[in-house]
Amino acid sequence: MQTSASRSPAPHPALTWEDTPCVLCGRDEATPLAEATDPTPASGPGLRFAVVRCRHCSLTYTNPRPSADTIGGFYPPGYAPHDPKAADRGAGLPSRLQSRILGHPCPERRGLLPLKPPGRLLDFGCGGGSYLTRMAELGWTVTGLDCSPDAVRTVRDKLGHAAHLGTLPHPDLKPGSFEVVTLWQALEHVHKPVEVLREAYKLLVPGGCLVVAVPNWDSYARTWFGEHWFGMDLPRHLTHFTPATLRTTLQAAGFRVSAVRGLTHAGWIRSSARRTTAAGAGGSGAKLLRWRPLARLAAWAAYALGGADCIVAVGERPK
Repeated sequence: MQTSASRSPAPHPALTWEDTPCVLCGRDEATPLAEATDPTPASGPGLRFAVVRCRHCSLTYTNPRPSADTIGGFYPPGYAPHDPKAADRGAGLPSRLQSRILGHPCPERRGLLPLKPPGRLLDFGCGGGSYLTRMAELGWTVTGLDCSPDAVRTVRDKLGHAAHLGTLPHPDLKPGSFEVVTLWQALEHVHKPVEVLREAYKLLVPGGCLVVAVPNWDSYARTWFGEHWFGMDLPRHLTHFTPATLRTTLQAAGFRVSAVRGLTHAGWIRSSARRTTAAGAGGSGAKLLRWRPLARLAAWAAYALGGADCIVAVGERPK
């Protein structure tokens, strides 16, 4: 499926393109899997992006891709995760029992944190800061980290939490400073995921835990919606994890992985259905999945069958 258009994106004066070997095993032998356009084309229309799979370790990734210095051009003004209102997904969370049965986010927010407050928590890719606020209310001492100056300013000035601009490694974050590091829908955005995870490992105290949630490339929804799947989001999503490759990636960074499980996202189903029908594809099935109750049913069914839209892994820095 790899085409000349996908391998040689249209020129853009503010962008630099790079071909990359596999970011997990370092091999440069990959098989084309898919291609798609940017669903929110901040950089202008017409660009298509290829997704490939490493033939050695099976990691799936975007290639070629915008360089780390220029990918910011693909994040539009008002990017939803940087908006504290749009990103506030902490309200109305179900009980722990519902979380375990239905795959919903639990009250501690999308992960079975093995540790309890008080403690120090770093949220990598903190966006608008709603998660930091929720965890601070539960008793955690929270710190945010994000590449968006606007997001960091919001977290500091409006929410009153500590926050740093940038990525890992970061000069203001010292080894052994946190009991928990979280990455909610963030790892897929970074150019060097193993390096970021290794730096997170250093920041944790022995016995500290890491929680990572990413879109699931093996989800049923990706099969249903193809290039219109909400979780693909090219080119901002650079690595496309499966349960197996997420586990392997955390292990490559030194973590002992205690759990990898699915999470439901009915909102992703509805967004995917809307994108599909807007493109004139999907037929009556996509139209029906725009309806909230049916989207919830589809999300639960996918979760129950092992193909949820999202996966979360919990890793531990051994004592």
